[in-house]
Amino acid sequence: MSSTDSKHFSSRLGFIMAAAGSAVGVGNIWGFPTQAATHGGGAFLLVYLVLIIILGYPMLVAELMIGRHGQTNPADAMSKIGTGPISRSIGKLIGFTSIVTATLICTFYTILSGWFVSFALAPIAEIFGFSQASAWLMDFSLSRNLVFTAIFILMVIYVIRQGVQQGIERWSKRLMPLLLGILVLGVVYILTLPGAMTGLEVLLVPDFSQIWDGDVLVGALGQTFFSLTIGTGAMMVYGAYLNKKENIAKLTAYVTLMDTSVAFLAALMIIPAMYVAQHNGVQIFAADGSLLNSDTLVFTVLPALFDTLGGNLQYLLAFVFFMLMTIAGLTSAISIVEVPTSYLMEKKEIGRNKATYLIGALIMVLSLSLVWNFEQLFSFMITLTTERAQPLIALGIAIYLGWVWQRNDLLKEIQAQEGVDSNSLFWRLWPIYVKFVCPLLIILIIVQLFNT
Repeated sequence: MSSTDSKHFSSRLGFIMAAAGSAVGVGNIWGFPTQAATHGGGAFLLVYLVLIIILGYPMLVAELMIGRHGQTNPADAMSKIGTGPISRSIGKLIGFTSIVTATLICTFYTILSGWFVSFALAPIAEIFGFSQASAWLMDFSLSRNLVFTAIFILMVIYVIRQGVQQGIERWSKRLMPLLLGILVLGVVYILTLPGAMTGLEVLLVPDFSQIWDGDVLVGALGQTFFSLTIGTGAMMVYGAYLNKKENIAKLTAYVTLMDTSVAFLAALMIIPAMYVAQHNGVQIFAADGSLLNSDTLVFTVLPALFDTLGGNLQYLLAFVFFMLMTIAGLTSAISIVEVPTSYLMEKKEIGRNKATYLIGALIMVLSLSLVWNFEQLFSFMITLTTERAQPLIALGIAIYLGWVWQRNDLLKEIQAQEGVDSNSLFWRLWPIYVKFVCPLLIILIIVQLFNT
């Protein structure tokens, strides 16, 4: 990858916003509250926070370090760590698998985000008296799904084709503060409503007997990888766009903190909102105590809650909430689509415009195929990528950084960072931790995943 300025982030803030935007996505605002509500609230939150610290953060540092060292796409960046033809080939295969995984994640991600766009437009249609259009926008139908999946992909293409600084960085700087602002206002408002305190207690008071539950552990691990986009190559690509002198440990801490804060804020809004809805007569639990419509929580419980509020307030809140979801989907999709786009630009030596349109067309075909075969493929694709491929890729990355990357070369990369003491406790422990602890944790979790 060329080191020209236009292919690098122009500022530290630009990188933090873009990387946090990549991490802060539908996984945080849709996935995290859904998982927390399904897997015991406070117990899930506690396990998730522990996994973010002991696994998510060190693995994020690893991906950024590999990307910045390679200054290229994930396949070639992983290959550069290898010391011989075989290790270079295996490294390239791991990196290429992450590119394929990113492309496959886009297929269900664009469908899901397309729903958010249509749900954001529905209250506007209702205000202007277009009740039929509003019903179509909210009903699950082939035509609605095809149209809005395509619209969302076009939105992503619009940003990506503008490049690193003018597209990814500029839009991340605009969208992330907006997303945080809407979230905070949403939390403040929901917590003032009757019934919210019950939800707050469910989220903040853990049932310690559930902490070792297999479903809780698996759900929290999948959420950790998915929300931080570990194993998709996105952070390697962003690492390649990063200045060599930047302190990766510090930047990763900012990104992880922002990502976790947004997930927590989303849960702080959505789980109390469930109990507000229940207080207002909306059924959210089945007779056996299990959550109804857990996979479509934000599409069923929240609109039902908004309906109970009546007047124009219900339309305003519905619009604001689903705009928030659209922004979260867009900031993440940008980083995931950039992975195959950057690969194509380098391998075929073609311009960004052409590469963006080609990748956009590929994702469009794959996503619309998923829409046509929704029942058979949608859940399968989520399981294949987030529960199978991402942990396996993360294992490959941990093994390569710990066991294949020559210690002296890694030390040079650490020492190149401005204001970093390679003898500090963190930089002495981190390579050993990634070498021994991360692979062991990932293997234990993979075994648990494949047993469920």
